[in-house]
Amino acid sequence: MERRLNMLTHCHNIEDLRIAARKRAHRMVFDYIDGAADDEAAMRNNGHQFSGYDLVHRVLTGVDQVDTSTTLLGRKIDIPFIISPSAGNRLFHTQGERAVARAASEFGTIYSLSTLSTVSIEEIGRLTSGPKWFQLYVWKDRGLVKEMLARARMSGFEALILTVDMPITGNRERDLHNRFTIPPKITPAQIWHALRAPRWTADYLMGPAIRYANLSADTPAISLAAFVAGQLHAGFNWRDAEWLLGEWNGPSVIKGVVDTDDAAKAVSTGFNAIAISNHGGRQLDASPAPIDMLPPIADKVGDAAELIVDGGIRRSTDILKSLALGARAVSFARPYLYGLAAGGQQGVTRALDLFTTSLRRDMVLLGVQSISELNRDFVRRRA
Repeated sequence: MERRLNMLTHCHNIEDLRIAARKRAHRMVFDYIDGAADDEAAMRNNGHQFSGYDLVHRVLTGVDQVDTSTTLLGRKIDIPFIISPSAGNRLFHTQGERAVARAASEFGTIYSLSTLSTVSIEEIGRLTSGPKWFQLYVWKDRGLVKEMLARARMSGFEALILTVDMPITGNRERDLHNRFTIPPKITPAQIWHALRAPRWTADYLMGPAIRYANLSADTPAISLAAFVAGQLHAGFNWRDAEWLLGEWNGPSVIKGVVDTDDAAKAVSTGFNAIAISNHGGRQLDASPAPIDMLPPIADKVGDAAELIVDGGIRRSTDILKSLALGARAVSFARPYLYGLAAGGQQGVTRALDLFTTSLRRDMVLLGVQSISELNRDFVRRRA
C-alpha cells in the first residue's frame, strides 16, 4: 500500500498516471483503456485540437479564491467535470466501479455507471449518496431496456445517458491483436503478459469472477459477449429515442453527437443535455474532435440544452477552454481509468485531484473567480 501511494504521489499529470497504469496492468488491459479504432487518429486528434485554442488571461483582477462549482441538469456539483461511463472496470482493478463511484462522491461530482459495468446498478446505488447517472446502449430487446430503466430509477440514478455512437463496435485493432475478452482467455501470450504484471495478476486471481453485473447474476461474461454484440441495435432511430425518453420520464443526456443538425434533433426529441463525443475515438476513426464541434453546436442549440464536452481532456486548461466555448461541463473516462489501473481508488482520487488542484490554479492565472464568468472572450482560435 505504501509503495503504491508513493508511486501515485509522483504522478504529477495524467500522462504520469498513464505510464503508471502501463507498468501495473496486463498488456491486454492497458491497451483496452489506451487504444482506439483503426489508426487511432481520432483519439489523438481529440487531445491535439485543444492546442488550437489559446486562453486570454486577465490581469490585476484581485482573484485569489475561486469557485469551481457549476450546475448540470439542475444538480449543483463542486467541480465542472463528471465521470464518463466505461465498461468492465473490475478488469482494470479489482475495486472496479466501486472505486470510481466513491472517488466521484468524495469530489462532489456526478458518477455515470455503464450498462456493461462489473458492479451492479443496485450496489452502486447503495454505495454513495453522491449524484449518479445511468448509461444505456441502444438494445434491441425493449423488455431488457425497460428493466434496466426501472432498476436505475429504483436505485436513485437521477439521469439517463443514451449512448448513440455505438450501433456496432468499432474496429479496435489493439484488442484484436491481444485477443481481448472479459474475462481474459488463457493463452501462452496472456500468461506471459500476466507474469510481467504480477500485481494486476494477483488481484485478478484472488478476486471474484468478473461478470457483466447488470445483465446476468450467474453467467460468465465471456458467454455474454455474443449476446451483447447481438443486442446492439443499428436500426435504432429518433422515434425509438422518443419512446425511450417516455419510458424514462426524467432528465436525459444523449452522448455521441458531433453534428449540428443531430444536436438540434436531440433538442426537439426532448433530450436535456448533449454530450459532444466521438467515443474517445473508439468508433469512427475519422470523426471530428469534440472541442471543434462545440462552438457550432452551441450556436445551433443556444440555451435549449446543456452541453458537455467528452474527449481529449487531459489538462485543466482543456476544461477551461471547453467551458469558455459554451460547455456546461466536461466528462472523461481514460484519465480516471489510468488512475484505476495504476492504483485502485487511490489512483482515481489522484486523477481527480490533479484536475481539481490545477483548475483552481489556472482560474487564478486566468483571472476568473467563478466558472460562471467564463465566455468566448477568454478564448482565441489560433490562425
